[in-house]
Amino acid sequence: MLTREVISNYFKSLQDDICKQLEVADGEGEFREDAWQRAGGGGGRSRVIMGRHLEKGGVNFSAVHGDLPEKIGKALGIQAKEFFATGVSIVLHPSNPWVPIIHMNVRYFELDQEHWWFGGGIDLTPHYIFPEDAVFFHNTLKRVCDNHHPDYYPQFKTWADDYFYLKHRKETRGVGGVFFDRMGPEKGNKQDLFSFVQAIGETFCPVYIPLLQKHKDAAFDKQEKNWQGLRRGRYVEFNLVWDKGTKFGLDTDGRTESILMSLPPLANWVYDHQPEAGSREQQTLTLLKKGIDWVNYKEQ
Repeated sequence: MLTREVISNYFKSLQDDICKQLEVADGEGEFREDAWQRAGGGGGRSRVIMGRHLEKGGVNFSAVHGDLPEKIGKALGIQAKEFFATGVSIVLHPSNPWVPIIHMNVRYFELDQEHWWFGGGIDLTPHYIFPEDAVFFHNTLKRVCDNHHPDYYPQFKTWADDYFYLKHRKETRGVGGVFFDRMGPEKGNKQDLFSFVQAIGETFCPVYIPLLQKHKDAAFDKQEKNWQGLRRGRYVEFNLVWDKGTKFGLDTDGRTESILMSLPPLANWVYDHQPEAGSREQQTLTLLKKGIDWVNYKEQ
């Protein structure tokens, strides 16, 4: 039987595996673990790395339970007194501006045996967009999705485009990926849905480490480092203004340090910054838009 304990234990093992692979990929950094308990019930393991190539990265596991906040109950439209939530959340901010930021979250939420959902997603936020990297990233995700349902990739890719969007800037956070939520009984068999979530989680290292290795030793200058700071600023704006995971964590009295581990160590905001016409920076901005077919993308 697929119980909440089975799901939670899998997420723990996923955290362990990803941390081991990232330590090897970084070459110097090691994860620092901070185990914590939530006053309302449950807890987690926050792990942060500050290494050679990963300037700041977090790989967090949590399994929390307790009284369902009234605000969340109303949003779900379900009368329930208690909740259980578990998952793994990852954000990596690399040192080198040619290496992209990456985020992944895989999660499970339960009210009772009849009301449960899986959710998650993975998206890439390059400081500088290399179209071939976006093509590799999206084709990898499409293969994973296609192994489970032919409609998953087109639906979840569109969902990611819409979700990871800075409305106040009218630009996407990056090149997108896949995003899905509320995958419950009406969407299929619980074991099948869990298998899909596992496949997404286990795609993280194979899809990111090659990009890290490709760009981590590339030379960069002050201008490119400054641009990285500006793009990190956009990342902060999204996470603090629009991200539902941040809001859920704060609404359920989650651990603030773990919730905000997604923020970069340094970020910049320059008033009305305009990149030079024809520059790599300006080219990146032209590709921060919804609806790009990265699977079949051909450079102009």
